Amino acid sequence: MASTVFSPFTLRGMTVKNRIVMSPMLMYRGQDDGMLNEYVYAHYAARALGGAGMIGTEVLAVEPRGRISAKDLGIWSDEQAAGLRRLTDFAHDCDARIFAQLAHAGRKSHLTGTAIAPSAIAYDETLGAPAEATIEDIEALIENYRAAAIRAVEAGFDAVEIHAANGYLLHEFLAPVSNTRTDDYGGSLENRMRLPLRVVEAVREAIPTGMPLLYRIVASDFGTDGVTIDEASRLSKEIRDRGVDLIDVQTGNILPGYEGPVYPGYQAPYGTRIKAETGLAIGATGSIASLDLAEFLLASGQADLVMMGRALLRDPFWPIRAAKEAGVEVDFPIPTYARATGPFERGF
Repeated sequence: MASTVFSPFTLRGMTVKNRIVMSPMLMYRGQDDGMLNEYVYAHYAARALGGAGMIGTEVLAVEPRGRISAKDLGIWSDEQAAGLRRLTDFAHDCDARIFAQLAHAGRKSHLTGTAIAPSAIAYDETLGAPAEATIEDIEALIENYRAAAIRAVEAGFDAVEIHAANGYLLHEFLAPVSNTRTDDYGGSLENRMRLPLRVVEAVREAIPTGMPLLYRIVASDFGTDGVTIDEASRLSKEIRDRGVDLIDVQTGNILPGYEGPVYPGYQAPYGTRIKAETGLAIGATGSIASLDLAEFLLASGQADLVMMGRALLRDPFWPIRAAKEAGVEVDFPIPTYARATGPFERGF
């Protein structure tokens, strides 16, 4: 039987060679100036060599105060974008696609002297209360997302993802527990969606028509006065109508800890509902570490891509091993890697 995992997939003008995506994961190994360095380059290069169809960067902060830590990568300057070109060029040499994840930490920033959020409510007892974002802050933020998207195109990325989950700024605006504003950006769902939707519009306008736009959404905050699945579904339809092509589905984290159930593929059911209601492509996440589970999610139509995190941290060459397990012949970035797939006999 043919493997769906190792079939190509097209999204707008981009085609990936297989359905395996390295999910964005923070490494906290960048530089104080937000520039790419050898540690981070080697980290991504290993996964490109390992055969992933697409790689997602860790968060690229759209402004200095949007960093989670002082070691986060940034894309608020042309110099940073030029440095990232080395990474995109290498991914393309390995026949992999790569997307830039644009983000702002909001109240989860550990740079507590500059943190902003929808309301002056601390994330936890270790971080101080952020400053409530002014209307001027919000307008500048939208322009910073626009400028970051333009830089991502110039850096050679194949797609852009807007990070609006995991307790960061755009998620904070959407969740009542972190947004107690009384202006046009707080209160009703329409108001709480306003900033995420304006960011989507700005980024979509800034990137080429043929470039896919991804959106990392929070589908549920599990009753913590956060986002509900009904609200996520409503938002999904709105961002679809504004040019988003694929939703990367996450859950929880508006408050410290994770309240939901965890099992292999635990976030896929939320994506299944959003896919059914919107028709959008879906990236499935959540402890996906086996070929069988990946094949099931894709072949059953619950997802279009599998976004793997810890599995690829443990083994950058998981795709090569999975291809062997699936009985699929693949082209390796380094052809002699084929020696490692067996039969395991000494020889040349």
